[in-house]
Amino acid sequence: MTNALPRFYPVVPDVVFVERLARVGVKLIQLRMKDADPSDIAPAITQALETCRSHGAALVVNDHWREAIDCGAPWVHLGQGDLDTADIPAIRRAGLKLGLSTHSHEELDRALTFDPDYVALGPVYQTTLKVMPWAPQGLGRVGEWKALAKRPLVAIGGITLERAPDVYAAGADSIAVVSDVVFAPDPEARAKDWLKLIA
Repeated sequence: MTNALPRFYPVVPDVVFVERLARVGVKLIQLRMKDADPSDIAPAITQALETCRSHGAALVVNDHWREAIDCGAPWVHLGQGDLDTADIPAIRRAGLKLGLSTHSHEELDRALTFDPDYVALGPVYQTTLKVMPWAPQGLGRVGEWKALAKRPLVAIGGITLERAPDVYAAGADSIAVVSDVVFAPDPEARAKDWLKLIA
């Protein structure tokens, strides 16, 4: 994959979703297993990697950087809390690309010291997925972050297909999508609609 990120970047809770979305042509998928049993993580990553390879997609592993290294994942995504304990030099030595979450100027400044391959900004809109200590950032912050980050910017948080054109226009290189796909009545159909939009 080049430096350019795919413009549609779904975040999914399990390997089944990885398979469902890779099969319809999604090229970058984040596997975020928040409540998985520790013994299930490496096998799930391995299975997701095989699925992605067979469909020409790239897998981003959320949080579990040790398993990501061990399983040969191409990408890892870390939150600010993960930076306290993650071995970033080990991640880089293993050749993984790195994405980092940011929600404030302080977090962006900190993230940039690690020279990530992309920076994520959120929540752009109100999100129902998890309780956020941050207010919605709004579209103006997207453009500001893009200028400050000087690398690909991923927007996340409350973004629907209908809101996406405004988010891209504001400066996002890619949009990370959770609820709009995972909780859609037909996730594959919704993902195809996203792929049509970015085409």
